[in-house]
Amino acid sequence: MCELVPFARVRAILEKHNIRLRKSLGQNFLMDGNIVRKIMAAGRLLPEDVVVEIGPGAGTLTAALAGVCAHVVAVELDKRLLPVLEEVLDGLKNITVVPGDALKVDFDRLVAGITGAKTYKVVANLPYYITTPLVMRLLRGGSGVTQLVLMVQLEVAARMVAGPGSRDYGAFTVVVQYYSRPEVLFRVPRTVFFPQPEVDSAVVRLTKRRKPEVVVDNEDLFFALVRGAFGQRRKTVANALAGAKIVPGWTRATWEEILGRAGIDPRCRGETLSLLEFASLARVIQQRLMESGISG
Repeated sequence: MCELVPFARVRAILEKHNIRLRKSLGQNFLMDGNIVRKIMAAGRLLPEDVVVEIGPGAGTLTAALAGVCAHVVAVELDKRLLPVLEEVLDGLKNITVVPGDALKVDFDRLVAGITGAKTYKVVANLPYYITTPLVMRLLRGGSGVTQLVLMVQLEVAARMVAGPGSRDYGAFTVVVQYYSRPEVLFRVPRTVFFPQPEVDSAVVRLTKRRKPEVVVDNEDLFFALVRGAFGQRRKTVANALAGAKIVPGWTRATWEEILGRAGIDPRCRGETLSLLEFASLARVIQQRLMESGISG
């Protein structure tokens, strides 16, 4: 059962421990029970699920998660909040609070060491400043992650679900859609946070794909192409890739030939290419490198 810690109690405990929230750590605590319930519903949690929460803050969402799943592993960077969490979560036996930096933690190993589980879901109100690197790290490196339900800035949510050619489409979009099926579930106004941030948020659900969206033999090459194509958005894709020096010695003329073989107009912009087109281009490059006796 999802039970909410009264927000008045949370604020009283923060005051008791003389905690002043730090803007540098993106500390904006959710103080709206309806939003907490909607996040819980978005998680589609089962009694046997293990959940990782990143940045539990004062423990409001943490306590709710513990009421519906097998175990919550909460990773908190700010050690000042540890006694707050201990008091707020007192009596809940299926929560393990771990002090640490989420950008450095090996979540697969952490979860296995605490619970023995090989798979887990992530539910979090993410600090804005770590959203992009953390999502990239979880999707690319967290083999045990099956689903992420995240509160993120509204503009970040838009980037996750953007289509080719749109203003929000970028390298981050390609990574997210390569590894997962992203959905923007609902908008969250800035007024439900304490202290109030300067922007609105959204809750997104990323369902990890069992296999990537497109077939790629060399992921390093694929993502190098993506970075190169988006590195200079105002340039044609041929010029951008030539400037990125992905393959030493390849000139603009070489890239025009390669793009033509992949069925891509060299004069288009990189931000118009779909995942399928990036994958096709990667395969053509890999083939060309093998023909030249160069390992990709």
